[in-house]
Amino acid sequence: MRSKAMEVIKGSNISEFWTPWMQPGSPCLWEIASIILQLGFLAVLLIGLLKRLIEPRSTHKPKAMTPDRYPTNIKTGLSYKLSLVCSILLLGTHIMVPLTFTTRNKAHCEFEIPILSSEIMQMISWVMTLIAIYLIPKRQKVDFPWIIRVWWLCTFLLTTSRFTLDVHFLVLNHGHPGLLEYIDLVSVLSSTCLLFIAIKGKTGLTVADPSAITEPFLHGNDHKKQEKLECPYGKASIFQLITFSWLNPLFVVGIKKPLDQDEVPDVDLLDSGSFTSESFEKCLAQNPSIYKAIYLFTRKKVAFNALFAITSAAASYVGPYLISYFVSFLNEKKTRTLTSGYLIVLGFLVAKFIETLTQRQWIFGSRQLGLRLRAALISHIYQKGLVLSSRSCQNHTSGEIINIMSVDIQRITDFMWYINTLVMLPIQITLAIFVLHINLGNGAFIGLAATIVLMSGNIPLTRVQKWYQSKIMESKDARMKSTSEVLRNIKTLKLQAWDTHYLEKLESFRKDEYDWLWKSLKLNALAAFVFWGAPIFISVLTFGGCVLMGIPLTAGRVLSALATFRMLQDPIFNLPDLLNVIAQGKVSTDRVASYLREEEIEPDTVEFIPRNLTEFDVEIENGKFSWNPDSRTPNLDEIQLHVKRGMKVAICGSVGAGKSSLLSCILGEMPKLSGTVKISGTKAYVPQSAWILTGNVRENILFGNDYDRTRYENTIKACALTKDFELFSTGDLTEIGERGINMSGGQKQRIQIARAVYDDADIYLLDDPFSAVDAHTGTELFQECLLGMLKEKTVLYVTHQVEFLPAADLILVMQNGRIAQVGTFKELLKQNIGFELLVGAHNQALESVLAVESSSREPEQPQGDEEPTLITELAQTRQDSDHNLCVEMSKKEGKLVHEEEREKGSIGKEVYWSYLTLVKGGVLVPIIILAQTSFQTLQIASNYWMAWACPTDSSEIVNGMGYILFVYTLLAVASALCVFLRAALVAIAGLSTSEKLFNKMLHSVLRAPMSFFDSTPTGRILNRASTDQSVIDLEMANRIGWCAFSTIQLLGTMAVMSQVAWEVFAILISVTAVCIWYQRYYIPTARELARLAGIERAPILHHFAESLTGAATIRAFHQQDRFVEKNLCLIDNHSRPWFHNVAAIEWLCFRLNQLSNFVFAFSLILLVTLPDGIIDPSIAGLAVTYGINLNVQQASVIWNICNAENKMISVERVLQYSNLTSEAPLVIEDSRPSSEWPQNGTISFTNLQIRYADHLPSVLKNITCTFPGKKKVGVVGRTGSGKSTLIQAIFRVIEPTEGFITIDGVDICKIGLHDLRSKLSIIPQDPTMFEGSVRGNLDPLNQYPDADIWEALDKCQLGDVVRGKEEKLESPVVEGGENWSVGQRQLFCLGRALLKKSTILVLDEATASIDSATDGILQEIITQEFRERTIVTIAHRIHTVIDSDLVLVLSDGKIAEYDTPAKLLERENSFFSRLIKEYSMRSNFDTFVN
Repeated sequence: MRSKAMEVIKGSNISEFWTPWMQPGSPCLWEIASIILQLGFLAVLLIGLLKRLIEPRSTHKPKAMTPDRYPTNIKTGLSYKLSLVCSILLLGTHIMVPLTFTTRNKAHCEFEIPILSSEIMQMISWVMTLIAIYLIPKRQKVDFPWIIRVWWLCTFLLTTSRFTLDVHFLVLNHGHPGLLEYIDLVSVLSSTCLLFIAIKGKTGLTVADPSAITEPFLHGNDHKKQEKLECPYGKASIFQLITFSWLNPLFVVGIKKPLDQDEVPDVDLLDSGSFTSESFEKCLAQNPSIYKAIYLFTRKKVAFNALFAITSAAASYVGPYLISYFVSFLNEKKTRTLTSGYLIVLGFLVAKFIETLTQRQWIFGSRQLGLRLRAALISHIYQKGLVLSSRSCQNHTSGEIINIMSVDIQRITDFMWYINTLVMLPIQITLAIFVLHINLGNGAFIGLAATIVLMSGNIPLTRVQKWYQSKIMESKDARMKSTSEVLRNIKTLKLQAWDTHYLEKLESFRKDEYDWLWKSLKLNALAAFVFWGAPIFISVLTFGGCVLMGIPLTAGRVLSALATFRMLQDPIFNLPDLLNVIAQGKVSTDRVASYLREEEIEPDTVEFIPRNLTEFDVEIENGKFSWNPDSRTPNLDEIQLHVKRGMKVAICGSVGAGKSSLLSCILGEMPKLSGTVKISGTKAYVPQSAWILTGNVRENILFGNDYDRTRYENTIKACALTKDFELFSTGDLTEIGERGINMSGGQKQRIQIARAVYDDADIYLLDDPFSAVDAHTGTELFQECLLGMLKEKTVLYVTHQVEFLPAADLILVMQNGRIAQVGTFKELLKQNIGFELLVGAHNQALESVLAVESSSREPEQPQGDEEPTLITELAQTRQDSDHNLCVEMSKKEGKLVHEEEREKGSIGKEVYWSYLTLVKGGVLVPIIILAQTSFQTLQIASNYWMAWACPTDSSEIVNGMGYILFVYTLLAVASALCVFLRAALVAIAGLSTSEKLFNKMLHSVLRAPMSFFDSTPTGRILNRASTDQSVIDLEMANRIGWCAFSTIQLLGTMAVMSQVAWEVFAILISVTAVCIWYQRYYIPTARELARLAGIERAPILHHFAESLTGAATIRAFHQQDRFVEKNLCLIDNHSRPWFHNVAAIEWLCFRLNQLSNFVFAFSLILLVTLPDGIIDPSIAGLAVTYGINLNVQQASVIWNICNAENKMISVERVLQYSNLTSEAPLVIEDSRPSSEWPQNGTISFTNLQIRYADHLPSVLKNITCTFPGKKKVGVVGRTGSGKSTLIQAIFRVIEPTEGFITIDGVDICKIGLHDLRSKLSIIPQDPTMFEGSVRGNLDPLNQYPDADIWEALDKCQLGDVVRGKEEKLESPVVEGGENWSVGQRQLFCLGRALLKKSTILVLDEATASIDSATDGILQEIITQEFRERTIVTIAHRIHTVIDSDLVLVLSDGKIAEYDTPAKLLERENSFFSRLIKEYSMRSNFDTFVN
């Protein structure tokens, strides 16, 4: 054998010997490549073996034969068994190859030496592989070694190449397959199986723990939890992964009943929020650039997906390549054997199977990668939100950040799918040109040039589209920011009758967004025309070039070219989408990157000192702080503070003096310009504006701490919450609505204080905690909390109540950002430099109360036994300042905020009908369908014309090719114009429908009653206004359109294929029936998964918005980790249905693809088997040309229908909020009051009864009284007595059940809400400011001149503050008015009332956040400005109602007392008398001094 080879070499020139070896198609080249790969594989194995041998023996200490090392229960999985079987098969094939030397053909290398060398090395390699596989169970390997996986990948490439050469040789030479070909087929199948095992990488081994028998008894709960977290995807076998059959159990449940969230399996560990977040964190640590971090995070998965995508793209061009051979076979049927025909069919089918298999894998892999990236980015955006500095929060409002989290993240994850399109694009174009060159020679280069020109034309198109996308996002941000603000302050807008103005404002934002959407969609319509027509134009140019160059156009060549152009249609179709997604992804990624780069709170602002090293808990030396570090003027300056352990430090001062800022700098919230801040111990913080989490009361108090019954009960007792809990049917398990909307101001504040007290911290920072509670409760809180449970703690408390100052060990008087005075109460009084003003104002208020008390009754001896009764009754004098829904909740078992509404079952036809007929009654729909049908008909006609008119053999010369091409061009251009018409109409109809849906939802939501907002988290509404609206704006019309377009395409393909033989039509009908059955089996599960995914998205946004609001509290309590963990759980809750929904689509598509492949196979076998002359070869070739895409089209129809139904859920969700129960009309034209109404301001209640729902008891019962006009009326009563309900009834926030209310004789229920509310003024307890300017907040309707605005500002003590700012009336107000103190915000609300000058003014504890001195001035201003007006006051400070003309006392919804203060005080046992007595006792400076 060796001598024979040497003779060959000697008798030939060296170059002649090597030339055939070096050809790409040479079998010998592949043998050499095989030898090189095997040498590399064996070398790596040898190096590994040597490394183990030369390692010191000391490192290999003998280990005892423990059960862990030698487990008795090892179960081998399917992956392991398959790897063993396939490796044995491949070893067997290589043993058999040397036995076939005598039967080798030209498809194999003719030199024996390289063959023998290759096969011997292959045998050695596979023996080594089998040994390695055999050792895996002993070593308990979870993953296959990487070298084995690489070897299996190389084997797949080699065997596939060999098999391709075999098929190519047999087709060209009309040969019959022999033993070697069958061996190669077995090799390909085995190596393909190993390829999938290598990609998965898991061995599938499970080791049973010997202690597993006892484990459930020892760790029962953990075992159950672990079992619950198991994911079927993570345990799936290779076969299940390929076929997606791991989803079958979920479909079994879904077909029986609508799925619930707890029935959806968990995501795999690699897809979980915690794992992805941690992985992304590591990538960011390696490189701070978000682009590089995303690259590092996704590269492995992208590479696997790209491998599948490239394989799918390559396999898809085998069909067009074989068409010319197939037409030639049909022409030469008489001289060819059926075997060669069947081999061509086999080539078609194998390629189709590989294409569909790999396509499903890369699409699913891309979606999975998008899920991982989304989870990682959302987690990091959330974590960033918890550490944003104050300045960064002002740069990015919560609405903007929510938009980033919902829309931008979705766009970035969409790009993950298109990455594979980007990878496939050059492969597809290269293969298309290769196939065209084989058929058309140099004519292919004309097609290439036309393709490049068309694609190059996209560059300016993309730039414009990118510009439009950035503008769309900017306008969407502005709209969402304003929407978020409106929803957050909806109660204020309704009470002030500003809802119409803000509705118009939102509509103007939407108009701007609409204009950019319209420009973008017009550009998309133009792009659709160009790219739907592109394959037609390319084919016209290519065929025209061939005619000019004299290249004969046979039917086989034309059909192959047409099939190639149809395949080329894919990358050309995808290119505009790809460029659009790139543009959107780039804009969104830059926005996310900009947000992640925002300034954070400096972690080193505060220095933490161990408690054993210092006696001071708080130390500030030479502190200089500013909310804006770039500002020249600091907010706090020259701060010197030393607080010893256990001290009580009171902080007082006028509004805007810097009291809250001082606490912020101790917390580390305020940027430090210079100096040092030292803290020793843990902190607890109570902010001035109550921050309450959605959840039950107990969760808010525990705040992540373990439940200690004794400590908990002591806490709620100290915080005066016991009585409140008794009012709730479920006690402390009562659910709190969003932002504590169903709790009174006092209840929210006390829950906050209880949270701090229960935390058992070392240092307590309390920011004016007593402002929202009444006199007795404030006293009780101070005594039981500050002087009781916290007596050993260090406490710094801001207060405006001067009576709480004497008990302090140290008092800080703040003035203009500096500590103006420091000392004890007595020391400060002696200094006589400002502090006495605050005390004087308090004394003056107290004297006014005492004067009324003493003048109203004769002096009586105090009765000792009455004191307990006084305290007992006063313990219930809580003031509720907000809409109290406790009664309503008690009937609903503590559940105020219910689970989000979720439709079940199929989406109703009325939803589709509403969407399709919303614009012009749906008249555009049939025109769109007609345009698409015309396009499909003309396209088929043009292809049919070319197949029929061109000769079947290149030897035939046909005159008139120019005429043939002319007709083809006319048909092609006509079809392209139909596409343009269709694209334009879809854009018009889609955007018009979207606009109508948005306006209906917007009007419906803003006109909804307050009860809707009380029970609906804003996250649900924002989710619809953001994500769902975005789907309707940009996707919905195309999704619905594609249902029709793909169906028309499929019908066209079926018509062409059925024309060849009726049997094809018969099989198509039966297979279509099976497809429909699959689709109906799939839809119930997928629909519920899509709904669940939509519902589970809202809690992420809601939790994020809530966390942003309370970020300072979360940081103060060091609860960041717990909140991040909660966010990760919410992400996983959303990922579960989303991931399984994506997998379900692939489950369906895989089965539909295989059914389509079956139809295609049947058609091909039928065409090969039918006798010669029955069918026209050209028409048969055309049928095959269309049949190649049958699997794509059939799957496309079902996929588009399913996808449209999933997307239609967005329409369904928007429609849910488009028909909400509305409030009464804003204006009733037939019953409008006069412009001067009300002149007197007399309010009369007649037999008034109010209940919140028909099944609930009345909250107000038979209220009959009159508030005289131009008088001041005070309203008092305990929690739940109905005070706020009465006020809301005046504004018709709640409608009367029985009885009526008249103002100056006009029944308010018979006039419009706008006419009523615009004539009334209210100053709420929770001050509200809107983003914009000072002028816009005082006069949003632009009704008053500047002079009036300045006058109002001066009266409410803000004139000098605003004049001191550069922009004056245009001074900025950030979201929520966060750049103004709470006291200043309250003064702005007062300014609005002063400006409005209504006849009736309602004060709901309007001066709670203001110091006593300012309060005294404002009370005088209110009395003076509204002396000829009716004032209704709900107050916690008794001196604000003591000078009222009348006092109304409510109890359990009934009138308990109603008279002048003097008359009420005459009766010693009256409720009002006892309240006054308690106030005077509390306000005595000696009360709290030990």
